[in-house]
Amino acid sequence: MTRWYEGPLAAFDTETTGVDVEQDRIVSAALIVQECAGGRVRTTRWLVNPGVPVPPGATEVHGLTDEHLQRHGRWPAPVVEEIARALGEQQVAGRPVVVMNAPFDLTLLDRELRRHRASSLSRYLDNRPLTVLDPRVLDKHLDRYRKGRRTLTDLCAHYGIELEGAHDAAADAMASLELVRAVGRRFAARLERLTPAELHTLQAVWHAAQARGLQAWFARQGTPEAVDPHWPLRPDLSTAA
Repeated sequence: MTRWYEGPLAAFDTETTGVDVEQDRIVSAALIVQECAGGRVRTTRWLVNPGVPVPPGATEVHGLTDEHLQRHGRWPAPVVEEIARALGEQQVAGRPVVVMNAPFDLTLLDRELRRHRASSLSRYLDNRPLTVLDPRVLDKHLDRYRKGRRTLTDLCAHYGIELEGAHDAAADAMASLELVRAVGRRFAARLERLTPAELHTLQAVWHAAQARGLQAWFARQGTPEAVDPHWPLRPDLSTAA
């Protein structure tokens, strides 16, 4: 019997104009599909002209300039719909989707759909959730006392995953997928009997606990920063209000 972390997985990643999921925009995205560990990889890429200036700090991260995006990028409305439909296809196929720091990428996509399509990610998924695997949440729960940062670069170094071309959406998605396979192998005794759907539910609980812990740490430091406990998608602020 094939263990879930050796079987079919997809992975999704974005590059953006910044880190504010409510205001920033997608400039590139990629979806990776692999039917088995070590198998052939199918890659879909999107390049977006966001219609707003890309801050210099964001360009320094991913290398995408206003000029390049205006010349080669497509308008956001059709692109974000294509992305949402592609994720919906993974849902229909029963293929778990790996998303590193899922509340960022999935929430940003949801806001782009609201902005450009007057819709939402849940509508494109027929109000059924994706099965999401988030290597950051998994690693933090399974190896919670390990010191150090847990960025994609840090986690890849820790698990021996090669990350070439960091901050390229396809490269980051591929690294995230391999990272989840590596986490599954390392913690097989704790994970192999769980289905991806069960893991999805557990990650929501684990992330909420991790958010509470971080919020408490901020409070002790006197830092007025709020930590959102929702995973893998943050609620729309207007709906929540």
